[in-house]
Amino acid sequence: MFSMSKHLVAYSVSLLILVGAVLLGVTVGTVSISPVVLWNPSSDEAAANILWNIRMPRVILAGLVGAALAIAGAAFQGLLKNPLADPYTLGVSSGASVGAVTTLFFGISIPFLGPFTLPVMSMIGALLTMFAVMSFAKLVDRSMKMETVILTGIIFSSFLGSIISLMIALTGEELRQIIGWLLGSVSMRGWPYVRMALPFVLIGSFILWLKRRELNAMLFGEERAQHLGVDVKKSKMTILIGGSVLTGAAVSVSGTIGFVGLVVPHMTRLLWGSDHRHVLPLSFINGAALLIVCDLVSRTIISPTELPIGVITAFIGAPVFAFIFFRQRKGGV
Repeated sequence: MFSMSKHLVAYSVSLLILVGAVLLGVTVGTVSISPVVLWNPSSDEAAANILWNIRMPRVILAGLVGAALAIAGAAFQGLLKNPLADPYTLGVSSGASVGAVTTLFFGISIPFLGPFTLPVMSMIGALLTMFAVMSFAKLVDRSMKMETVILTGIIFSSFLGSIISLMIALTGEELRQIIGWLLGSVSMRGWPYVRMALPFVLIGSFILWLKRRELNAMLFGEERAQHLGVDVKKSKMTILIGGSVLTGAAVSVSGTIGFVGLVVPHMTRLLWGSDHRHVLPLSFINGAALLIVCDLVSRTIISPTELPIGVITAFIGAPVFAFIFFRQRKGGV
């Protein structure tokens, strides 16, 4: 009964924060807009135009990216049983970035995919990197200790970062587009980007949601999970694919935004426990809320200039990362 009421509080609080973040995101800015415009657009047509064509798609996109990174981070942390795992530290974000930058650099457009070429290429980059990191870590250390996996992720991140730098050095007119995109931003993307990311975010989240019980079983170790009837190999693969789809979708529309997948699931576990039936959906909701707020800060803090959203998330995330690492080393986690 207590658990039921605790989770009811968790969902109520998280949803209230998300609704508050959305309302702030669409009404606050260089031009303040009354919330009334939301349900009565005819009361101020100019404000309604800004709200529905500029702010709303931006807020929804920030929410989708935050939700995707947070739920992917929650799954990676559960799978690898370590609070330091997230798409950023495992090198998956870098892989997705290489996929997306390659698409922009060579102007690739796959005929039957059209505008979906960018997220698909980004996902392929994320997936290939994830498998490369896992395979290399296994070669180095059969038991695949978490430190080995994270160090491998960092090695791959550095290597992929140098590939991106090389492409930037070779670019001409695409330079601005690639640099702006790499810094992480959801500004001036509009509804087409929302339509591009939405199906992949929903598919990836659904894949991970289907594996919530397996993630719970794996918390007790792979052997125990096997005894409980979990097909560990298949489940691992499915979770890695789901997480990579989400990371690829997020990175393809917003560039590299770090630490969301690290901070949100960790805080969610600290506050509401580690049952993945709740950790996954709560991380999804809280990740959306956090990135909407970070985006709001990035565009208002030194208005009219905009900061890249990645700067804000790193500002919050780096100290939290240090704190988690310190606690873990001291045996507190």
